[in-house]
Amino acid sequence: MSIESCLAELGITLPEAAAPVASYQPVVVHSGFAHVSGQLPFIDGELATGRLGEDVDLDGGMAAARACGLMILAQLKAAGLLERVERVVKLGAFVSSTADFTDQPKVANGASDLMFEVFGEKGRHSRAAVGVPVLPLGAAVEVDAVIAVSEVRIAASLAG
Repeated sequence: MSIESCLAELGITLPEAAAPVASYQPVVVHSGFAHVSGQLPFIDGELATGRLGEDVDLDGGMAAARACGLMILAQLKAAGLLERVERVVKLGAFVSSTADFTDQPKVANGASDLMFEVFGEKGRHSRAAVGVPVLPLGAAVEVDAVIAVSEVRIAASLAG
């Protein structure tokens, strides 16, 4: 089953891939890996802002991380890579949180669970989940990714 079909079956609609907010590329492919820049959480078109442990609760943080995961998928789709995913290798989750908030791993599960939901076993990955005092634009969560992608193969008949 294609990833697009899987998303439709799961009732998931990807957002439009967000444009970069600074001087970087959203996705860079090198040596069979797509490095997806940190993605911010847009829920119903609005940036999810705030800090965990202050004005965002755990469920809100998990929803924000899931929204970051959806944006990672949207960036892969925009780059023509969504159907070429071989494995989600690593996610990095940055959680805007107070000094006494210690559930960053639970927040990051919002993105991690999405990857497993969409890609099955290929979606299981290594991960870092860290608390930070502030994120760009006041976002509650930011998630980046390293994704193994298949190479585009030119048919032998075309190459000869």
